[in-house]
Amino acid sequence: MVEQTTYGVSRTVPAPFAETVERVKALLRDEGFGVLTEIDVQGTMQQKLGKDMRPYVILGACNPPLASRALDAEPEIGLLLPCNVVVAEREGGTWVGAVNPQSLVPRSGSGDLQAVADEADVRLRRVLERLA
Repeated sequence: MVEQTTYGVSRTVPAPFAETVERVKALLRDEGFGVLTEIDVQGTMQQKLGKDMRPYVILGACNPPLASRALDAEPEIGLLLPCNVVVAEREGGTWVGAVNPQSLVPRSGSGDLQAVADEADVRLRRVLERLA
């Protein structure tokens, strides 16, 4: 079941971490998103701070047509792009969360930007729903 979080939407799946990361990437591709960045938070924390933590990756996902429409509507929205998707190992499975694009537009007032956020939200929610 997809759940609403403070910043987005998420779900926990019973699959292993590495398998889930690859599955999420494939599902993002199916929805027209490319992964522009992949940040290995676990590795970075270990390397920079000597801190151990469970596997945690941040995927910077971008749907070029949606990003283009968003930037046309409001060039400053680039400060909030790409759409982040997090995959993290948790007790009992792997947690996957996606930013809620709706949270990025409340101050904008641009109807065009709202329409882009609506479409991105639908696509990201489908990724999470299809993880089941």
